[in-house]
Amino acid sequence: MAEFIASRPAAERRTMAWWALAMGLVALLGLGLAPLFDVDEGAFSEATREMLASGDWGHTTLNGAPRFDKPILIYWLQAASVHAFGLNEAALRLPSGLATWAWVLAVAAFAWPRWGHRAAMLAGTVLGTSAGVLLIGRAATADALLNLWLALAALDLWRHAEGGAGARAALRRAALWCGLGVLTKGPVALLVPGAALLLWVAASDRAQWGARLRALLGDAWAWLVFTAVALPWYAYALHRHGMAFVDGFLLRHNLQRYGGPLEGHGGSLLYYVVLLPLLMLPWTPLLVPLLARVRATWREPLGRYLLLWAGFVLVFFSFSGTKLPHYVLYGFTPVALLAGREAARWQADADATARGVRRLQAGLLALWPAAVVAVTAWVALHAARVANPLYRALIGQPAPLMPLALAALAAALGVLLLLRLRRLPPAARWSAAGATAALALTLAVVPWWGRQLQSPVREAGRRAAEVLARAATPPGATLVQWGLHLPSVAVYARRDAPRRPPLPGDLALAREDQVDALAAQLAALSAGHRPAEADATLPTWQPLMRMGGLVLLRWHGAP
Repeated sequence: MAEFIASRPAAERRTMAWWALAMGLVALLGLGLAPLFDVDEGAFSEATREMLASGDWGHTTLNGAPRFDKPILIYWLQAASVHAFGLNEAALRLPSGLATWAWVLAVAAFAWPRWGHRAAMLAGTVLGTSAGVLLIGRAATADALLNLWLALAALDLWRHAEGGAGARAALRRAALWCGLGVLTKGPVALLVPGAALLLWVAASDRAQWGARLRALLGDAWAWLVFTAVALPWYAYALHRHGMAFVDGFLLRHNLQRYGGPLEGHGGSLLYYVVLLPLLMLPWTPLLVPLLARVRATWREPLGRYLLLWAGFVLVFFSFSGTKLPHYVLYGFTPVALLAGREAARWQADADATARGVRRLQAGLLALWPAAVVAVTAWVALHAARVANPLYRALIGQPAPLMPLALAALAAALGVLLLLRLRRLPPAARWSAAGATAALALTLAVVPWWGRQLQSPVREAGRRAAEVLARAATPPGATLVQWGLHLPSVAVYARRDAPRRPPLPGDLALAREDQVDALAAQLAALSAGHRPAEADATLPTWQPLMRMGGLVLLRWHGAP
């Protein structure tokens, strides 16, 4: 790749360098503006904090209990970032931001020598500024890192399938990426790229199926690389935890997750068919030329490989019992590559369809931040209609909407001006416009939602830390989550916050509308009879903070 870049004209190299910098700003700018979102960011971040506090880098816990949800690599990277930059939102999200930037650059580096720098730039922009990638790319979870390994592995497997002098090295690199992916999230990191290549071989070259399979499975160095990366930690976890690790990670969070809806996350067979265009916003119009050329794309070896990769993910996860939005992003890399190639094609096309797609795409890019702001304002102004009392109180907190409107207006003007700036090449204009729209969302809208939904949790954690640090605090008193699962409170309190009823002297975070019912239930259980038979005199507690439907209280116990 270095030789290819060095051979390109200086103007092309400068354009790609500026584009790469712009994508880095989209991926990294403002990572710390929003509080941690519960439940996922809070759980990953608290597990990372506990790893650092305990000094045990081989095992993760959540509020002191073993956490078998995900393998270890994302926690190591988050812990390293926190160790370097302190315990804050930006440090916890930095590994995901860097992984997203690397993911975008990997896509562009793959497309550049095959389709030219314009298609490469547009494919990377579609990937890096789409709604789905913006969300996972700025979250302190494992998803952005996993998608980086999936993309690198599948793209290197294609380089291996192409043949040539670098084919064997590409296969061994793919083994490395698969090993890192398995260390990040589990067997899916081997399943997705492996299925893409095997399906392509089966659909393209049946006469060579056996030879291809032997080449894949017979490279001892590739298997050595994979096992050396992935196996040691799994062996350690199995030795340390035994069947608890097998039951918690392999059975519950892999097999059971596929076999049935885990934690209520279900959906129909068309769940991802509907969701993919939404996660691709604001680049959804590019699906029109992409789908119109599916037959032509299928006739190309690389096009067939990309279609099979995306199609496998769509079909396989549509049959999964548990459905979460980010699963479909495992197949978004090939969609972005094909969409970028189509965008480069219709930029130079003068027919009516191309002009229509260009107008639709320009309008959507300009209006995309405004549409998100409009939905945000509608929800905020109609918060009283939200069914859940906690979210009704959180969303209904007073918050200015004018800065969001100004950000949307500035983004729309910026997009329109950039698209009309003839001094820039067309691909650079579209990429700059996409980056402008993305930054309006990440620097204005996402922080607004973070403050509405998570500021009370952050303030409760910080307040609890202050109270528990005082000398007058009863010995053994701690912070608990009472009838809640908001793990980020433990990150901000910098201490475990187990989910249980409080003991006398404890601090408890609870929903304000549920405290009396929880107190009555606890009193009844303490008295040894049913809640309906409990004494009318409830245990006493002292509110320390009320905010957004949450209350931080000190529990005094029975009067």
